[in-house]
Amino acid sequence: MNRLDSKTVFISGGRQGIGRAIVDRFLSEGAVVMTCGRGVRPVDLPKEVIWQKADVGNNLDVMELTQEIETTLGLLDVLINNAGIQIEKSIVETTDDEWDQLINTNAKSVFLMCRALIPKMTYGGSIINLGSISGKSADRNLALYNASKAFVHGLTRSIALDHGPSIRCNAICPGWIMSDMAEAAFSSASDVKIAQQDAETRHPIGRFGTPQDIAKFALWLASDESSFATGQCYTIDGGLTAGSPVRPDLF
Repeated sequence: MNRLDSKTVFISGGRQGIGRAIVDRFLSEGAVVMTCGRGVRPVDLPKEVIWQKADVGNNLDVMELTQEIETTLGLLDVLINNAGIQIEKSIVETTDDEWDQLINTNAKSVFLMCRALIPKMTYGGSIINLGSISGKSADRNLALYNASKAFVHGLTRSIALDHGPSIRCNAICPGWIMSDMAEAAFSSASDVKIAQQDAETRHPIGRFGTPQDIAKFALWLASDESSFATGQCYTIDGGLTAGSPVRPDLF
């Protein structure tokens, strides 16, 4: 028996990276999966996946998306707010347009989707928000990204308090997951290779994470196995934040 047999799931930002890994994993576990993105349907998306073109940071799109979810899926069992972007700038370098773009995608979208879909979810449904270790301790030159993820963490806890026991709500806080966003962050280093090597050595597990690592944890939070878990922000970072920032090889 699959762990998500017949569960209805919506995942924002399922085109690539962590979102796509979650789509594929959940589909393999028997879920009925709908996902979305701003563009056309990816050519390699499995035919079983329902695709909607939508900007989840736009309220009109979210209202239309909610109607489509209700019509196509009925009551929703699992909502995963994964859509996110990254801007590699300090606050003084950031424009008003960049603020609107990032905050709408990373923060406002979580608010809009949860507000619209909590009333459309089954009793005991699970909301999974994608946070980040950057929302707990800041990374350089990612000012708005850091702030947006801290917002996601706070909203996650509030939803769990305000809407339990009807809804469970948790956040996953990934560390360095090798994706386009991680490569973009490393690209701002003076020496990209040295920066990557230094970051990798700080992981007790001996490697960077993969989107599949996060998908596996999302599966647990979506399943009935995590029925006592709510209001938590789970750090999944290969041990990166477990120890002192002092390099052990220097002692």
